[in-house]
Amino acid sequence: MKTSRKKVHFLAEELQQPTNPIKIILIGAGGTGSFVLSGLARLNEALTAHGHAGIDIDLWDGDLVTKNNIGRQLFAQSEIGLYKSVALINRINRFFGTSWKAKLRNFPKVRAGVRQDDLLASIYITCVDNIKSRFDLASTLKNVKPFNNQLNHPRYWLDFGNSKDSGQVICSTIGTVEQPNSKKFTPVPNLPFVTEEFEDLLLSSEEKDEAPSCSLVDSLKKQSLFINSTLANLGCDLLTTLLFEGVLMERGLLLNLKTRQCRPLPFT
Repeated sequence: MKTSRKKVHFLAEELQQPTNPIKIILIGAGGTGSFVLSGLARLNEALTAHGHAGIDIDLWDGDLVTKNNIGRQLFAQSEIGLYKSVALINRINRFFGTSWKAKLRNFPKVRAGVRQDDLLASIYITCVDNIKSRFDLASTLKNVKPFNNQLNHPRYWLDFGNSKDSGQVICSTIGTVEQPNSKKFTPVPNLPFVTEEFEDLLLSSEEKDEAPSCSLVDSLKKQSLFINSTLANLGCDLLTTLLFEGVLMERGLLLNLKTRQCRPLPFT
């Protein structure tokens, strides 16, 4: 009896054994983004220990650290009043000896044909708490193109999102990623944007968005204390699998912290 082959996605060829650090743009330095950045720093250490070129991060966030961020986000009292991106990047650079960069504004939406080299990366990671930012990024990724043989060819978008006790991490390709022939698997060259595959769900959830919490106590009524850090670790592990093993057996994951359940999101 003939059985269907499992669907997988193979890492873009130029990212498998890169001679330069892989450029990653991380958008959002709040509840999830602050923990994701820490995970990326550990991933970089693991990659370089194996002789890999590592990763290079630009962190985009224009918000300031406030007293209400302490506890649920990865900030200290001494960092109140600083830009979130600056506080996190400075800390990581001092601790790990990296030279990653902070961008003191939110990631922009650009028009077609506009050359903005600082918006180019191989991998984009979003840790944002509003729906509009995701749709703006989707528009930007369709418009920003590399010029000539530029190193940072946009390949992947990893999106983190969560509610009070649940969350998801979804990996998308930016365009089509050429796949090798395989007798064992069915390679999937195109993974749709989260804004395309789940557009109706995103738009409906946007109507339910609430105002920011006024204190840590208020925020804990809306989000579990550990939903962000748990989701960040799981998502960074997904990226680690892609970069180390060169293949994804699933395109993301769904987490329910209340029921202690995590299940993979298969390829469609």
